[in-house]
Amino acid sequence: MHQAGTEEEPIYGTEQQPVILSISKANLDKKSLDLLFAVDQLIQAKQHSDMSIYEHQDRLMHANGNIDRLSRDLKNMGRVVEEREKSILDLEQKLTEKNLKYDQMLEDCRDIQNGMTTEIEELKNVIDLEQQKYSSLLHKHNEAQLEKSRKINELEEKNGKLAIEHAHLMQKFEAQREEKAYLLSMIQDFTTRMSSPLETIRARNEDGNGNS
Repeated sequence: MHQAGTEEEPIYGTEQQPVILSISKANLDKKSLDLLFAVDQLIQAKQHSDMSIYEHQDRLMHANGNIDRLSRDLKNMGRVVEEREKSILDLEQKLTEKNLKYDQMLEDCRDIQNGMTTEIEELKNVIDLEQQKYSSLLHKHNEAQLEKSRKINELEEKNGKLAIEHAHLMQKFEAQREEKAYLLSMIQDFTTRMSSPLETIRARNEDGNGNS
């Protein structure tokens, strides 16, 4: 017989669908009520786990995007450095050629030094200017090398940090995945164990209603 004032609450599964349409709590003992409460706690824990997994997946995708962007920047920087080094090598080659020409000029000037004093002075001025240019280029080259090393170190440090963060995120993701699988297994096991007692209770309720 149905009792007045009895509260009936639906029990939901992992996708928020009712497992049992209604259960009369008055017909359940304390152990069954405790089990129902435990199921509710497990469902809430699974929902929290799902949200945490989605959040870690989003952070993982963001970290991968940063790693790809930094890798592209590193490649572009490498190309720029190679082009600068090539330009410096070209300038050094030109300067070497000019120095050879200067040596040849000095040799020629020794033969006609008495009548070519003014011209020799002009040539010396030109050579001084070229040497100043070379010193300036060498200084710029050294600065470029230092800047290249600094940026490469920064990029390597960033890549190292991102790799560590990526590994931590993967560990958290794997832990959440295992926890989710464990919770699903517990819920499925509980549902299987509860099916028979709950069917018995429903049958008794139906018999009681039929006899009233």
